[in-house]
Amino acid sequence: MASCSVEDVLTKAERDEAEKLKGITVNKELDLEFDPGNLLAFDKNRIDTREFKDNKREDFLRSLARDNTQLLINEVWKLPTERVEEIIVAKLPDPTTSLPREKPAPKPKPPTKWEQFAKLKGIQKKKKTNLVWDEVHKEWRRRWGYKRAKDDTKEWLIEVPENADPSEDQFAKRNKAKKERVAKNEYNRLKNIARAQKIKVPGMGLAPTPRQSKAELAQAVNVAKISTASVGKFQDNLPKEKTPKNTGKKRKFQPLIGDFSSEKQKQLDLLKVMDSKKPRLDITKAVNKQMREEDRDSAQKSKKGFGKKGRRGNMSGKGKGKAGGKGKAKKGKGQKPHMKQGKR
Repeated sequence: MASCSVEDVLTKAERDEAEKLKGITVNKELDLEFDPGNLLAFDKNRIDTREFKDNKREDFLRSLARDNTQLLINEVWKLPTERVEEIIVAKLPDPTTSLPREKPAPKPKPPTKWEQFAKLKGIQKKKKTNLVWDEVHKEWRRRWGYKRAKDDTKEWLIEVPENADPSEDQFAKRNKAKKERVAKNEYNRLKNIARAQKIKVPGMGLAPTPRQSKAELAQAVNVAKISTASVGKFQDNLPKEKTPKNTGKKRKFQPLIGDFSSEKQKQLDLLKVMDSKKPRLDITKAVNKQMREEDRDSAQKSKKGFGKKGRRGNMSGKGKGKAGGKGKAKKGKGQKPHMKQGKR
């Protein structure tokens, strides 16, 4: 009996496992249209609405997706394959279905100042060859870059001009002029981009304009001050110098790897606050908030009551003072007599 019961259990388990794992053959009334290049399959079969409503929707959709995916995988295995690093890889053909773009098409770049000038003057761009003839070395060399033709940086002797200082280093002068040309070209490139995007010229400190404003000068002083190794910590303020308004304290974050005990305690405190039924109340913060609200209400009430005028001229009869002709107000109950303030 024990052996029979064990065999029955194993048979039942195998049957359940076989039911879970369906075969690779899927029968459809209409064959699916495949696009292996995009790993795409089109199912044009009619969906049984009764089965869709009777069964659970998620189970029905999961079963349908499983069958269509199995058919797509079967179609992929029909393609030619190859082995790459002990892995079988299928060679996908070119896609036939044109899919829409995920993002909009890029906008054309606006023309630069030189392109606008060239279009206005009718200047056409001519493509130059990369190689030119070098008369010194008697060979074809590159026009720009490494081992270019007419490379004056490799000269070991430079003639001093007549109007130049004899003690001046011509090599240093040439290197400085080259750095200035590179910086000027880079600045012009950034300026063209800023002009095309209609934004301010990027950079720090003073912009090369004929006149600088007070704010630009203050910004340049601040940049020069914090450009030291100590970030301006030991720099003294100039006379009548104001503290810049745009500087603030940097946020400090906890290190990613450090004291795990403190991090554990913080997480436990947070869970304790979230798990507590009673809300956590900061008495000082609540009292300050209540006092601010009371001050605001009293200020609004005093503002509304301030400057109100009495209704004059609407009452008829006696007791209107000078305007009514007769006089003096009588003393009634609960009223204090009017006292004149004398000299002390």
